[in-house]
Order: sequence, then C-alpha cells, then structure tokens
Amino acid sequence: MSRSRIILVTIGIMLSLFLASMESTVVATATPTIVGELGGLSHFSWVFSAYMLASTTTVPLYGKLSDLYGRRRLYIFAMVLFLIGSVLCGQANSMTQLILARGLQGVGAGGIMPLAFILIGEMFSLQQRTKMQGFFSGVWGVSSILGPLLGGFLVDSLSWRWVFYINIIPGLMAAGLVAYAWRDVIIGAEKPSVDYAGAVLLMTAIVTLLLALLDDSGLFDKWAMIGVSVILFIALFWVESRAADPILPLELFRGKLFSTAIVHGIFSGWALFGSISFIPLFVQSVLGTSATQAGITISPMLLGWVASSIIGTRILLKVGYRRLAIIGTFLLVIGSFFMSQIDAGTDQISMMIFVTLMGIGMGFSIPSFLIAVQTMVYRRYLGTATSTMQFSRSMGGTLGVSVMGAVLTARLSANLAASNLDPELVSQLLEPTPAAGLVVNESARLALADAISAVFVIAFITAALALVSVFFAPKVELDEKVTSEESPSPVSAD
Repeated sequence: MSRSRIILVTIGIMLSLFLASMESTVVATATPTIVGELGGLSHFSWVFSAYMLASTTTVPLYGKLSDLYGRRRLYIFAMVLFLIGSVLCGQANSMTQLILARGLQGVGAGGIMPLAFILIGEMFSLQQRTKMQGFFSGVWGVSSILGPLLGGFLVDSLSWRWVFYINIIPGLMAAGLVAYAWRDVIIGAEKPSVDYAGAVLLMTAIVTLLLALLDDSGLFDKWAMIGVSVILFIALFWVESRAADPILPLELFRGKLFSTAIVHGIFSGWALFGSISFIPLFVQSVLGTSATQAGITISPMLLGWVASSIIGTRILLKVGYRRLAIIGTFLLVIGSFFMSQIDAGTDQISMMIFVTLMGIGMGFSIPSFLIAVQTMVYRRYLGTATSTMQFSRSMGGTLGVSVMGAVLTARLSANLAASNLDPELVSQLLEPTPAAGLVVNESARLALADAISAVFVIAFITAALALVSVFFAPKVELDEKVTSEESPSPVSAD
C-alpha cells in the first residue's frame, strides 16, 4: 500500500484502540450506577460477562475468516455490529435488554481489537512495530485518561446511557478510514474454505463452559454442562486434527513460544480484567465515592500500562522479549498481592498505587509476547495467531469475571447471613445518589468489602500462575524473516 493509505489505516486503527480503551474504563465506571438503577447486584457480573462471552467466542472466527477473505470486510462488519449494540445498550430499560445488547456489542468487539492488531502486524516490520507501538500506546493513554473521567462525568452529570452513545462517532470514523484506505492481500489457499464444523464446535464448547460458570440461578446443572463442554473440546480436537484448513490450527500450539503466550494470556487476563471489573464496585460502594472517583482510581493502571508499553517496546530488541515478560509479570504479581490485602480501611491513593503496578506489569509483558509471536509466525497464520492471543486474554478475563463474580455473591451472602443482615441493605450501597438521606448500614459495607477482597485474592493467585508460565518461554532472539510455507511447523520458536 502507498504511504498515504498506510497513514489513513493507522489513524483508523488508533480510533479502534481508542474505542477499546474507552469501552473498558467507561462501562466499568458506570456499572454500579446502572445496576443500582435497573436491577440487583445478582446481575452485576452479567453486564460484563455477556459482552465478554460474545467477544471471546467470536475472536478466533474473525481471525481465521480474515486470513481467508481479507481484513477489510470483516473489520467493517465487526464495527457495524459493535455500534448497533452500543446504541441498543444506551436505549435499554431493563437489565435483560442491557445484557442482550451487551452480547451484540460483544460480537462486534470480538473482531475490532484482533483485526486492529492484525492490520498492525501486516503493515509494519519488526523494527517498525517496536517504534509504532509508542503511537498506539499514546492513543491508548489519552483514552485511558479521558475514559474514566468522561465516564464519571456522564454518569454524574447526564446519564449512564451516554457511556454507550459516546462510541458512535469514533466508530464511524474508524470504519470509514479502513474501508477507504485498506487493500487486502490474501495469503492462503487458492480456494478458501471455512472449517464450519470446527467453528461450531469451538463456539459451542466455549459457550457451554461459560454458561456453566456464569449461571447462579440453578437453571443449568453446572457439572453436567462442564462435562458436555469437555466432550465438545475433545470433539473439536479430533475435527481440527483432520481438517484441511482448521479454524484453530493445532500446529500453532506445538511451538513453545505460542503455547506459552496463550497460557500467559489466560492467567494475566484473568488477574487484570477480573480486577478492573470489581474495582469501581469497591471504590463506590465500600469507600462511598462517586463514579468519577472510581474512574480516577482505574486511570493509573491504564497509564502505567501505556508508559511501560512505550518503554518496553523501545528496549525489547536489546533486553529480549522473555526477560521483559518476566519483569512485567512479576510486577503484575506484586500489584495484585497488595490488592488482595485491601479492606474497608484501605484508602483510594493506596489502591491507585497497587493498580499502577499491575498496569506497568501488563504493559511490559503483553506487547512482548504479541511482537514475538507476530515476528515468528508464518504470514498466512498471522490473523489466526494474533486473534488467538487476543482470545486467550479475553477468555481469561471472561473466566475471571465469572468465577470472581460467583465468589463475590457466595461470600457476600454468607457474610450477610452470619451477621443476620437483610440482603436488601446492600442495594443502598449501589444507589446512584447515596446522599439522598439514606443511612448506609456499616455492617453491610464491611460485608461487601470482605467479599470483594476475596475476589482480589483470586486475582493474585492467577497472576502468580502467569509468572510461572513465562519461565517456559523459549530463549530466542527475534529476527523477522521469510519462512517457507512448506515447512512442517508454522512457528519457528520451539
């Protein structure tokens, strides 16, 4: 592509990253207010889980289809679904409507982020990617600052509905730029074929597993559904090992670099994104602050991620991706450990320091693995490999929110029962306007604080597992080169 087209596509990608950052911070800040207005605490995790379930399930399919049919049309389709879902979220009048709209929004989001990183990997060389990462991280940083503040302002001054409407303008601009400027170069089979059997099995297995983890109503037998999901995953393995062009190439997992990156993505995504989902609840409901203050608490985490990402990618080729990933994941463990020690007496400043450590850790480790995998994987597997890495982090975040939400509900119920408290007292902590003459029960506040602290203990455990996984990464020097399509493995780092 010409330089002018690359610039236009790059701007479109930056807008996509802006949307992604805004989505994670604005919605997390607004959720306690939304739950307080539309429904009970029992639906809290579903606001995140419906979105993450849909986006996680569709990520691998977007990556494979983009390898076969090109990035442009898939990107536009994903953005249109995301924007329609955003509008429907803003118009929701019940938790059921909101959760369904979040699901549609998630189906679109399942393509936006991985396709953005796929475009980056396809347009730029290794040296260029390490330099351009500063620009992409800068956009993430600006939106990280604006997101929580804008989200808190919209919730406190206007309405929580505007946190969804805010996506429309940048989304349309991003779709327009990519649609105009991007030119696909499809590398793969002469007659593209889609592994529909593998796609159906993959999506069904993931949905079954997550529904088993998410369901608190007793509607499904959890263990029976987990058993069904295991059977489906076994069937998926059998189908993919025999498919001519599998939706999830098993050859990728034979490379130690790729498999380590996937395991690290699952555990680090669980620790970080699970924590992000519950920090606003703690800050607003336990510390008694506003949505704006909750957003300010999250901002240092994202800023730390941005700063360390810029620094890390600049020194990656000198330090080595593996050493940088170890340092970053160690900082994630330290930050999550301090978060696991918080209680009702913890101040907001301390929390901001702890989450900053977690953000710095992610900024060093995640780009290291992404650049390493994109450098070593064959070009024809670029979309699948990149989207699968995104899938691992999304899957980890989805599992984190699901399991941590279940622990929160169970621990809170036990605490309230032990203190002979009415569960309805907790709803006072979620009121959008707590200053309206309500006297919040102190015991209920302490019960909620204890329940949320248990959630952060789980985040610490998964962060520690992420650190263990990094030591299995191969010690290789990154060197971008042309690899043979006839070679036996698509990943050269074993």
